[in-house]
Amino acid sequence: MAVFPPPARTAGALALVLFLTLGGTACSATGAKPDGGSTPKPVRVPAANADFDYQLGGPYPLSGTVRAVSRDRSAEPAEGRYNICYVNAFQTQPGEAVTWWKKHHPDLLLTDDDGELIVDEDWDEPLLDISTAPRRAALMDIVGPWIDGCATAGYDAVEPDNLDSYERSDGKLTSRHAAAFARLLAQRAHRQHLAIAQKNTADLLPRRSHIGFDFAVVEECARYKECPDFSDAYDGRIFDIEYVRKDFAAACRTWGASLSVTLRDRDVRPAGTDGYVRRSC
Repeated sequence: MAVFPPPARTAGALALVLFLTLGGTACSATGAKPDGGSTPKPVRVPAANADFDYQLGGPYPLSGTVRAVSRDRSAEPAEGRYNICYVNAFQTQPGEAVTWWKKHHPDLLLTDDDGELIVDEDWDEPLLDISTAPRRAALMDIVGPWIDGCATAGYDAVEPDNLDSYERSDGKLTSRHAAAFARLLAQRAHRQHLAIAQKNTADLLPRRSHIGFDFAVVEECARYKECPDFSDAYDGRIFDIEYVRKDFAAACRTWGASLSVTLRDRDVRPAGTDGYVRRSC
C-alpha cells in the first residue's frame, strides 16, 4: 500500500463542489475498460483566449473578467470558472515533502552515479525517477490519487508540472520516459473526466496526441518564441504566463487577440501581498 505525502504548495482543504460547465468545448478522451478495450470519456477543454489567472502561490478572489484559473491541488476550485488543478507530478515539493519521500519511497527519487539526489536547483525540488515501467507504476500509486482528488474537488482539468524534468536529469531521464509517464497521467485524468494540460516542453508537441494532452499551460512562450507552435498544436487553447513585462507586451501585440496571455510575478504571490503582479491582455 502506498503512503501519500502531505499537501503541496498551499494549505487549503479540498472541498466537494458541483461540476461547473462553463465556456469550453466538450470532447472525448480514451479511457481503459475493465476488459482492456477503450471507451470515449467526455472531458471539457477550455475556450481559446479565455482570461486566465495563475494562483499557484495561494488562492484569492478572482476578478469578474477571469474565466479560467489554475490552483494547487490542495486549494478549493473557484466557483463559476474553468478550474485547472496543479500537480507537481515529475518532481517533489521542497522542504518537508522531500523528507517524506526519503522516508517512504527513497527508491522513487532520481539519483546520480554516486547515489546523490538529482535536484532542480531553481526550485530546490528533487526529481522523481520515471526511468522504468515499474517505477512509473509505483509513482502512479501516489500521483494517481492526487488526480482523483482533483476530480472529487470539482476541478475541470489537471496541470501536471515539470514534464521537462528530463532536461535537468544529468542524462538519467529522456523525453521518452517523460512521454510514457505523461501518458499514464492522461489516462488517469480522462478516467476521472478531467482534461489534461501539456505544461511547457515544446519538444513533446509531436507526441501530444499519443500522450493524450487536451490543451496547454505554457510559461513564457513569447520569451522563447514557442507561442506559434503551441497555438497551432492546440488550436489556440493555451494559457501563456509571462513573467517579464516586455515579453508580456510583445505577446499581447502579437497574440493578444487570439491567445490567453497573463503577466504574473515569478513567485505567483496572492493578491494583496508584496510583489504581487497580474495583468492580462
